Amino acid sequence: MKKIAILGAGSWGTALAIVLTRSRQPHHISMWVHDPELAEFLRRERVNSTYLPDHRLTETIEVTNRLSEAIDGAQMVVGAMPSAFARKIYTAARPFWQHDTTIVSATKGLEPRTHARMSQIVLDVLGEDAALRTAVLSGPSFAAEVARGEPTAVVVAGRAVLELTRVSGRHYSDPAAEAQAEFAGPNFRLYTNTDVLGVELAGAMKNVIAIAAGACGGLGLGSNSLAALITRGLAEMSRLAGKLGAKPETLSGLAGLGDLVLTCTGALSRNRHVGIQLGKGRAIAEILAEMKMVAEGVETTAALMDLAAELQIELPITEQVHAILHEGKPPGEAIRDVMERPAKRE
Repeated sequence: MKKIAILGAGSWGTALAIVLTRSRQPHHISMWVHDPELAEFLRRERVNSTYLPDHRLTETIEVTNRLSEAIDGAQMVVGAMPSAFARKIYTAARPFWQHDTTIVSATKGLEPRTHARMSQIVLDVLGEDAALRTAVLSGPSFAAEVARGEPTAVVVAGRAVLELTRVSGRHYSDPAAEAQAEFAGPNFRLYTNTDVLGVELAGAMKNVIAIAAGACGGLGLGSNSLAALITRGLAEMSRLAGKLGAKPETLSGLAGLGDLVLTCTGALSRNRHVGIQLGKGRAIAEILAEMKMVAEGVETTAALMDLAAELQIELPITEQVHAILHEGKPPGEAIRDVMERPAKRE
């Protein structure tokens, strides 16, 4: 029986712990909780009322506030922390790390300060061996629906086995295939691919487009506007990801189009919620102050603008979201500026 450690007890980390209890493989599950009070509450009540209420944790899920205890003996570690804290948590975990541990990164976002993807942070902090054993999990998956056991399909990406052998000079197992086998259950279907870059970029970029989609809703705009925004948002995502070397099919798959549609239209989307409130005229600081969970798109916007400048490509929707968030631009004016751009071919 494999031990799997989950780093992070937000809604997604909690949902993934629940998924693992339903998977086809038996597991020893250990969930690390940063807040000692929350850890004690979860041990006692077995319900994460702060981030994922109404879903009970089975007694088989071990809850701990100690990283060393969570990681000790784990064959697989799942990173489910906000992107802004990933480097700090992986650094704290480094003294207890075992060289043959598989990592499944389930964080969708870029590090705010460096704009690094999560797999790049793993490389920086834990080294090349850990990076070669890393898979990234993404796709259209609201935590609450996953926890309820509603049918969900996601994608898990890892470096190709032949590439792993070529880079390392020794044999590695396929981290994506391993994650697929461990997480697969009756209502949780995983597809594998080898485009780690594309899956990570798509998971970060779709959050920014979702803020724009929410702003349209907050302004009272209808389905025409939303359809146009999602379509042009996907074009924007594909342009940036392609320039960085991602595969086009990744952006048209679950990690790209699938997650984009979900995040732009679903009532459970935190980033869409931020956009709706902005469209209604509220200030970003006020919106974020009342939220319990992180809306990754707020921090990701600045990172994408820096990447766009470096690569000399246009991201018109992202540019307007950045202006709304960081320059105080009225959402109505931002939408108008997108619509009044010079005519061009699709």
